[in-house]
Amino acid sequence: MNDTAHLPDLPCYLNGEFSKLRDARISVLDRGFIFGDGVYEVVPVYRGRPFRFAEHMARLDRSLGELRISNPMPHEQWRALVQELVDRYARMKGAPAAETDQIVYLQVTRGVAMRDHVMPKGITPTVFAMTNQLYIYPAEVRERGIACVTAEDFRWKKAHVKSISLAGAVLARQLSADEDAVETVMFRDGFLSEGSGSNIWVVKDGEVLGPPTDNLVLEGIRYGVIGELCRQHGIPFTLRRITREEVLAADEILVSSATKEVLPCTVLDGKPVGNGRPGPIYQKLYAGYQRAKQAA
Repeated sequence: MNDTAHLPDLPCYLNGEFSKLRDARISVLDRGFIFGDGVYEVVPVYRGRPFRFAEHMARLDRSLGELRISNPMPHEQWRALVQELVDRYARMKGAPAAETDQIVYLQVTRGVAMRDHVMPKGITPTVFAMTNQLYIYPAEVRERGIACVTAEDFRWKKAHVKSISLAGAVLARQLSADEDAVETVMFRDGFLSEGSGSNIWVVKDGEVLGPPTDNLVLEGIRYGVIGELCRQHGIPFTLRRITREEVLAADEILVSSATKEVLPCTVLDGKPVGNGRPGPIYQKLYAGYQRAKQAA
């Protein structure tokens, strides 16, 4: 039996060729497969247009630089690749690209070589990309908020690299899945770091607080978006170390990512956050985020 036969018939790209997801193949000696030696980006696409694409490319460059992998394509070629995938998905659905919301996944690994921890020289990076429908959380979820759990951040100390080595994130996310929660809020040495797949924000007395963008946190694209929205609304916005006690005493807790956009966490470890309902800062930031999407 073909072990990929169950996969959806979605468009993808691998090393210069477009094909269907179920047909794409890589070598078993690809260092992404053997070592998780690569990086990725996840680009939301609204009405056929990539959102904050330049920021995603800047972060891709930073991650590749940390792993000493040369970017295999200029940004213009990445944009053309993304647009082609978006158009192919739209044609598959029989709809204009401008009427689709998609999520495009981009991945670069060091390439194929015999297994050795030392970084080999002179090999060609593997480039893979795919797209799918972007899931938008329904209004009823946003109106009641989501549940999260807390855990110690047991991952590596280069969290600022968007690495495909995600075993730590998988384990962290499973902790919340086991409790029927949406996200795991993590702490390192008593201070807030981030979620298993998102950034975490604390609201106290009308101020939005976020962890600093150091090596312990992946700087989500929404760091810039939320900072902009706070300035537009006159909401104080500060990045600093946030203690666990401050998180537990928050008026609001917000969760942000490419797929979550901005969501209110109203239950943490089974206890209500603030009054247990999405708060006024969330409402303002969510509305502002929707306007930013329209303007993209």
